[in-house]
Amino acid sequence: MSLNKQQQKAVRHDDGPVLILAGAGSGKTRVVSHKVLHLLGKRAVDPRQVVAVTFTNKAAREMNERLGATLGQEAMRHLTVSTFHRFGLNFLRRHAEIVGLRNPFSIIDGADSALIVAELMRQDLGGDRGVIERVRQKISWWKNDLVDAVETARRKHDDAVAESAARIYGDYNRQLRACNAVDLDDLVLLPVKTLLKQSDLYSEWHQQRRYILVDEYQDTNNAQYELVRLLAGDGRGLTVVGDDDQSIYSWRGARPENLARLESDFAGLEVIKLEQNYRSTGRILHVANALITNNPRSFEKKLWSEVGYGPPVRVMIAGDEEREAEQIASNILHHKFQKRSRFSDYAILYRGNHQSRAFEQKLREMRIPYEVSGELSFFDKREIKDVLAYLRLVVNHDDDTAFMRIVNAPRRGIGPVALERLGNVAASEGRGLLHAIAAERSSTELTPRQLAPLSLFADWIAEIGTRIPAERPADLIDEILTEIDYRSWLQETAGSPEQGEQRQSNVKDLTDWIKRMQRNEPAADLADIVSHMALIGKLDREQEENGDVVSMMTLHAAKGLEFPYVYIAGLEEELLPHQNSLDDDGEHEERRLFYVGITRAMQELTLSWCRTRKRQGQQVERTPSRFLDELPQDALEWHDAGRINDSVGQAHIDNIRALLN
Repeated sequence: MSLNKQQQKAVRHDDGPVLILAGAGSGKTRVVSHKVLHLLGKRAVDPRQVVAVTFTNKAAREMNERLGATLGQEAMRHLTVSTFHRFGLNFLRRHAEIVGLRNPFSIIDGADSALIVAELMRQDLGGDRGVIERVRQKISWWKNDLVDAVETARRKHDDAVAESAARIYGDYNRQLRACNAVDLDDLVLLPVKTLLKQSDLYSEWHQQRRYILVDEYQDTNNAQYELVRLLAGDGRGLTVVGDDDQSIYSWRGARPENLARLESDFAGLEVIKLEQNYRSTGRILHVANALITNNPRSFEKKLWSEVGYGPPVRVMIAGDEEREAEQIASNILHHKFQKRSRFSDYAILYRGNHQSRAFEQKLREMRIPYEVSGELSFFDKREIKDVLAYLRLVVNHDDDTAFMRIVNAPRRGIGPVALERLGNVAASEGRGLLHAIAAERSSTELTPRQLAPLSLFADWIAEIGTRIPAERPADLIDEILTEIDYRSWLQETAGSPEQGEQRQSNVKDLTDWIKRMQRNEPAADLADIVSHMALIGKLDREQEENGDVVSMMTLHAAKGLEFPYVYIAGLEEELLPHQNSLDDDGEHEERRLFYVGITRAMQELTLSWCRTRKRQGQQVERTPSRFLDELPQDALEWHDAGRINDSVGQAHIDNIRALLN
């Protein structure tokens, strides 16, 4: 694909600061790559003087691959294409002594950072894990906003978390230095502080790097903005690519107003708009443009496309979240059969990870392979795997993997030494761990104290097994969970009461799903249910290896991706826009988030909302999102639940036909 006129203009502009306002699907990665090639080729710039900064390792790899195919390894060796963090790391390695570090120094991740915070807070706020994480995030926020420990100590704070964070901020930094370590935020903060204090070093870095290109500039925080400003100097070689309509990370410190700040910080800034979209149909762009005009914008633009106007955007209304998931899953099957498309052509997007559960259950029931991005799959969560392991061991006493998973969940006073000795007995007897407990009763490998809890566990599993013929599987599962008091165990081991409640909710969703499955297949026994789950898991793994799976992810995770057919679920007040964002006056960002979701769709877009949704165990009436009122009605096609019903049965027929073929 050749560059269009605006893209060519952006590539050739190399004398003075330029902002490339790149709309969704406008080919910005190609423009940045071509601009680097232009500088090194037509302008004969030394590769050492060019720095291209991206936000993700994936974006950096993609740019390196594009440039490497043309430039060759020698030029790439001197060219800097990296993330902000990688750039900062290289800076600190070169100037470690100046910032009080010794090479090699360590970089700690969020988990290690939380451990330091926990130690410093051991008498603060009860040491609650949720509070510890919020304190860690507060310190991270301050670092990204260039606020130091001295300033936070002087400030008055409105809440206990901020007060605690301010109290330990200085100690936290001193602890890092004592360990000769930095956290991820320091990789940007420390270079900024150093360049501001060391004028000689600032001149050296600025003179050596005359051309600075930055992608996704709307996602920069204050520290990143200041780093770019320092490196760019007067801005003569500065190229910034961004789109304020796609700024969706304020909760991570991103400031979309950084795009507007460029005009005041760099005199003579040229603004070049890339408005031709190469991804979506005209109707999808019509909907996106109408939505985003409801936001205040620093720069006006309107996306357009030459790929055709396309079919209407559908809006589906469901009775509740289960019906919503059923409608979308059925629609995917029916549509796939009609279009002869692949599962990988479809994406289901939503505001919060909790919305994935209903979709996972329905997709599994209909044998639709899927992948959950950015979040642990519902069926891979610890509490779900625990419950399934109990069922597996009850059905198959030789399942040692299930045995090891649940023997101490909940705790039964069975220590690692006892398990090691039991393993020795099992190996010598050539039998499973559960069977080895019976053999050990006449052996001397374990002490009576070690053997007692193991024997109780084995006897209980055996007794549960005797109930299988007489009881319905769903009732038996409820009895198992009640007898081990598993719900209390979830609460005791949770990091916070909210997490404990979420885990209990996950278990209830699983048991409800099994009950529905039993109603649909009344003859199925516990072994059938366990086998069914195993077969579904095998299908998922096989399909994932082929890459032919439906993608499920949050709207945040979808940024930068595209799919032929996109479903956006949960278009309801307090969900999208989210209630927390509305409380924080974040409606504009919620609208941008919806805009990002819309512009992921290439050919067809379907929106969905529910009349009721479960909240704290109760079905609560819902109101359609205000954003639906902002869409052009001439571009929409509304479907209520009654009109969708027929597609459910048709989808199953289509699925059978597809399997036969």
